[in-house]
Amino acid sequence: MSKMRQTLYQKQTQSLLLKPKMLQSLEMLAMPLMQLETHLKQEMISNPMLELLDQKSDEDTNTEEPATESKKEEKDELGITSDDPEVQKTLEESKELSEILDTFNEYNYDSSYRHKSSEAVNFDQILKTTENKMLKFLEQLDAVDLTPNEYEFAYELIESSDAHGFLPKGFIIESLADEYGISIERSNEIHKMILHFSPSGVTARNIQECLLAQLEQSEQNLPLIDLISNSFDDLIHKRYKKIASLMGVTTNMVHHWKEQIARLDPKPGLRIQNNNDNYVVPDIILKKIGSEYEIIINDFSFPKIRMSRRYKEILKQVKTEKSAVDYVRNKINSAKFLIKSVYLRSRTLERVMRSIINNQPGFFFEDTGVLNPLTYAVIAEELQVNESTISRVVRHKFADTPFGIMCMKDFFTSKAGKDDEYNSVSRHSVEIQIKRMIDAEDPQVPLSDQDIADKLKEDGINVSRRVVAKYRKAKGILNSHLRRKE
Repeated sequence: MSKMRQTLYQKQTQSLLLKPKMLQSLEMLAMPLMQLETHLKQEMISNPMLELLDQKSDEDTNTEEPATESKKEEKDELGITSDDPEVQKTLEESKELSEILDTFNEYNYDSSYRHKSSEAVNFDQILKTTENKMLKFLEQLDAVDLTPNEYEFAYELIESSDAHGFLPKGFIIESLADEYGISIERSNEIHKMILHFSPSGVTARNIQECLLAQLEQSEQNLPLIDLISNSFDDLIHKRYKKIASLMGVTTNMVHHWKEQIARLDPKPGLRIQNNNDNYVVPDIILKKIGSEYEIIINDFSFPKIRMSRRYKEILKQVKTEKSAVDYVRNKINSAKFLIKSVYLRSRTLERVMRSIINNQPGFFFEDTGVLNPLTYAVIAEELQVNESTISRVVRHKFADTPFGIMCMKDFFTSKAGKDDEYNSVSRHSVEIQIKRMIDAEDPQVPLSDQDIADKLKEDGINVSRRVVAKYRKAKGILNSHLRRKE
């Protein structure tokens, strides 16, 4: 094998070996605070090379060995006295691990990236939300390889579904796909994929599509799929004899199939809805000090971990077994990578939040509540990272700002109007202004959608009456006729 080919092979091999770790780091980057806390606790249980920062290691409780101790005494302390080459190699590896730990303990969690605040964090304003079950559903989306635009398209499909899991009547998937620059063929593939998530049927356009999505999970359901696809109307109207004739089966078989279909879930969306007893703790706390913002990474609740030195005890117990050294090496590498990943998550969160603040001066510094159009691509270019990294960082993360707790994703906005490219502002900003206008209106003469569109135009925001109606409905605000008070 030539030197060049050998080098290429080694690089490819290293990439393949690093991939699982890189994936683990990316997964941690995407984890919201409570999920990360659970993950760290699980790692503490499974990896003996990790310990709590405030927990004294066994070595700390022992008397330090004199510096003049001989090499032989050190070997005796480890229970290794043989001159066998394999044993000597094992000893050298164990000493190498000791050096790794000595170096790495300077990089422990207590010196990792944390912002300290002189003020205690106020959790009285912790956000109440229906997060957990929906998060589990969205985790399936996170596991799929999608472009940022495809992810946002898929996310909006899910977000647009009602409590029962159905898309609104008249919802046009192709129009949404066009907004994100996705082909009709690809949008259909993504929609089909979501329909087959668990629970199946969420984002269906009708009950027929919902039931088919559930049946398509198994090839054993082919007769039922045929029945729903081609004779659904007959089934609804109980034309069992007609169905039996068309499908060449007995009416008893049709009744049997009907009973199987009755066991399907006609409202799968209810299975990803929560009660209101779940809370989300913000990942970031923003405190305005003068004209600047202090960014506090909220890591106060999860375990503060560090490397443990208990590997020496393991070596004492198993003496010269090389497998023990390999075991310890693997666990130490896993522990090192975990701590580095926690550091990376905190550092990346801070950098992204700082960039968001700098790119949204109207919201953070001018008290206008206006968010400028901002995309993942802008922040990604500024920080020299991939767009998908920004998407992972802001996904399911919350920031406690002086204006209330906000989802980090909401700081990224698309343009609300296309009539005037230079004057269009973010959808979120338009929604805020619409709500302000309606809050200040005369209840006896409420503003129509056209009135609001005209007022926005006076402020340099060109949006149509239809867009105003869409945003008003999204905020749960009634139309002018229903808002009128005598």
